[in-house]
Amino acid sequence: MPNIKSAIKRVELGKARMIKNAAAKSFLRTTIRRFEESITTDSETAALALKKAMCALDKASSKGLIHKNLSARKKSRLTSRFVKAFAKVG
Repeated sequence: MPNIKSAIKRVELGKARMIKNAAAKSFLRTTIRRFEESITTDSETAALALKKAMCALDKASSKGLIHKNLSARKKSRLTSRFVKAFAKVG
């Protein structure tokens, strides 16, 4: 544990930030998981879940929680998974 007052404060801020970031990452993973589960249902439910997942990814990348390229890659993969699941044959 640091002795200097400013260093103590930085440790406390770091802990608070870590808890906040962990909650945000957990929410992000949950929205993506809910989308993956909704693919087995109808397309309207999956489309709504996809929209929420895209929004969560954008928010996480804008806040610096994940890299913008990771966000773009995940959005691309989720979209292609949606299209593949509900593509009209024929």
